[in-house]
Amino acid sequence: MMRFRIAAALWAAVAVTSLATNAYAQTPKPGGHLNIMLREDLSQGFAVHETSTISTSYPSLPCFNNLVFFDQLKRTESLETLVPELAEKWSWQDNFRNLVFFLRKDVKWHDGKPFTSRDVKFTFDMLREAPEAQAKLRINPRKDWYANIEAVEAADPHTVVFRLKRPQPSLLLMLASGYTPIYAAHVPPASYRTGCVGTGPFKVKEWRKGEYVDYVKNPDYFIKGRPYLDTLRYVVIENRGTRVSALQAGKLDVSFPGETTKTASEQLKKAVPQLVVTPVGQTVSDNIIMNVKKPPFDNPKIRLAVSYAIDRRGLIQAVHQGGAVLGASLAPKPWGVWGLPEPGLQPLPGYGKPADMKDKARKLMAEAGHTPEKPLKVEIVTRAIAVYVDMTSFVINELKQVGIEATLKQVETAQWHAMATRGDYQIGANLTGLGVDDPDANFYENYACGSPRNYSQYCNETVMKMIDQQSQELNPQKRLEMLAALQKKLEEDAARPILDWKLDYFTVWPHVHNMIPHNNIYNFGRMTDVWRDK
Repeated sequence: MMRFRIAAALWAAVAVTSLATNAYAQTPKPGGHLNIMLREDLSQGFAVHETSTISTSYPSLPCFNNLVFFDQLKRTESLETLVPELAEKWSWQDNFRNLVFFLRKDVKWHDGKPFTSRDVKFTFDMLREAPEAQAKLRINPRKDWYANIEAVEAADPHTVVFRLKRPQPSLLLMLASGYTPIYAAHVPPASYRTGCVGTGPFKVKEWRKGEYVDYVKNPDYFIKGRPYLDTLRYVVIENRGTRVSALQAGKLDVSFPGETTKTASEQLKKAVPQLVVTPVGQTVSDNIIMNVKKPPFDNPKIRLAVSYAIDRRGLIQAVHQGGAVLGASLAPKPWGVWGLPEPGLQPLPGYGKPADMKDKARKLMAEAGHTPEKPLKVEIVTRAIAVYVDMTSFVINELKQVGIEATLKQVETAQWHAMATRGDYQIGANLTGLGVDDPDANFYENYACGSPRNYSQYCNETVMKMIDQQSQELNPQKRLEMLAALQKKLEEDAARPILDWKLDYFTVWPHVHNMIPHNNIYNFGRMTDVWRDK
């Protein structure tokens, strides 16, 4: 039997909090049904590890569990709000080089088979593409999250050890993302594209493609007395206006994270004053991706001109009606933890006075041989979803003013991520959601050399060293200083120009209780504690 020494160090505490100890303002009522908004169908089914869209991860949350998760009743996500799910407790050892999980012994998969450490090892060997992995994913968008894991050891059926190449305190937060569920070792990963065998509070009853996903309560859920609700239905409504109308009419009880704009929320409250609207951060940025390996964006002057050309504040007012905030590559406070404050943004491309910024953009374009009279003509791609198209239309107009004529091409979700991963585009107007508000999750996924989610294919060895250095820094204040320098460097390189960080105005009917939106749209919606009083 392995003996483990529990390290007494910063962030290294054994978590023993029970999910069942939360206090409620009212006594929950068991039973009932909820209709929940979906903006589009599940493009990858329930295969969360093969997807990069909340349209798959959010409606999959009731099916799965993580080792650890963020407390569903607390809006802010941090190490302090982590709670156990499939792990009862955990401990860091050897100065954040080994992370030990002690697993629950009372968990069953939806097909009745027991959950063990074998499932955890199977999942993370597959994700990190270890030589001994028993399965392989068709696409693995977050592989780089796990690049620092040297080995995953199933010490016994209920103990798992993650052995790391170097210290990495952030690993715990990445394990708590809605993008990090545990798969069953006895189920082929490809089967999750059409169905879901999980350990979660609800079981999939039916997925009628293009229409809805139905869930029923899991009677064998390991938290006794949970979930409260009997059934859930995630309703696919692709038209934005129709979604809002359905919520207003009470045909939907819960909105979709990230889909209720400030303007829509004001209209809903005016029509139905009793609706509950909560402004929260999304941890989703509007940004520009440019393929640095293809002309014309292999020219750094043109990439930088694009960044200078776009008026961030104008976009926030015109497209989001104030429902977004300025930021660089990490979300700013109070919506995030690590982002640059506005004074730190002012000297960076695109954050100064719009007229001055556009003058700099025109100068750079002229140096590259292009003027408004002799414009650069490009195709700009975006995803065929209203929030993407709105932002792209604004960007096209901004680029035109500095000598870049962009024609719009809309790409369906099923093709979007594969296209971007291949680099099969020139320039794109993109939304990037961080599965967790943590620098490692963002930088290794979106900026690291060779990462499949590094859509611009930007690669800078100096930046890679900066990413690695901040990742293993144990002093939060020192890490904050390192991250400020890193964020400035990325904007100065126009690696993936950030235009804004979006806010959500999450809306539910007042009979829905404990559906607490987080300042991250990817990590709430497990539905374990949600109940209705009507």
